[in-house]
Amino acid sequence: MAKIIIPPEMHRSQHTGWLRAAVLGANDGIVSTASLIVGVAAANSSHQNILITGIAGLVAGAMSMAAGEYVSVSSQADTEQADLSREKEELANNVEFERDELAQIYVQRGVTPELAKQVALQLMEHDALATHAREELGITEALTARPIQAALASAGAFSVGAALPLVMVLIATPSHLIIWVSAASLIFLILLGILAAKVGGANIWKGALRVGFWGAFAMALTAGIGSIFGTSV
Repeated sequence: MAKIIIPPEMHRSQHTGWLRAAVLGANDGIVSTASLIVGVAAANSSHQNILITGIAGLVAGAMSMAAGEYVSVSSQADTEQADLSREKEELANNVEFERDELAQIYVQRGVTPELAKQVALQLMEHDALATHAREELGITEALTARPIQAALASAGAFSVGAALPLVMVLIATPSHLIIWVSAASLIFLILLGILAAKVGGANIWKGALRVGFWGAFAMALTAGIGSIFGTSV
């Protein structure tokens, strides 16, 4: 009898990890840099100072994102390693208890006790630590914390997002700079929201409206503050 090979199904939830990091990084890059540029421009700063401020915001933001992600994911990785070390020690000292514990997990998911014991036995014979890491701790190879990868991805996504309003500063005339940067940044944010929603299988208009609203709010707020302080100074 020929062996039937069932191809793995692809689910949209498989995209949530990298999608969340990429969208958050790019979104932060656009909103923070555009808001910074608009706020400084509203304070009647020179074109050169606006450009320098935007570049400084890009570099500082990218480094902040990288450092934050690295520290956060490193803490997660340390916790995972500590849990795995403890689990490895428990498997070495009391394998029978760990087998019963694994079987109980399957029973709670609806498997009969007899079958659960057989499954636990076979899986632990194959790879006891990986099985307990997956079933008991929720740690898998695909979801393992990778601090350096997370830091580089966040910094890269932020830089790409921040570069978009900076390009507008280079091509816009000083008298229309605020309008150009604000309009272009809102378009970028809406497109980003649509892309994220489409990849994630969500409503694209809801995603576009969400990021567009908060981006417009942030730029309007910083423009108001910049205008007030620019007038008073």
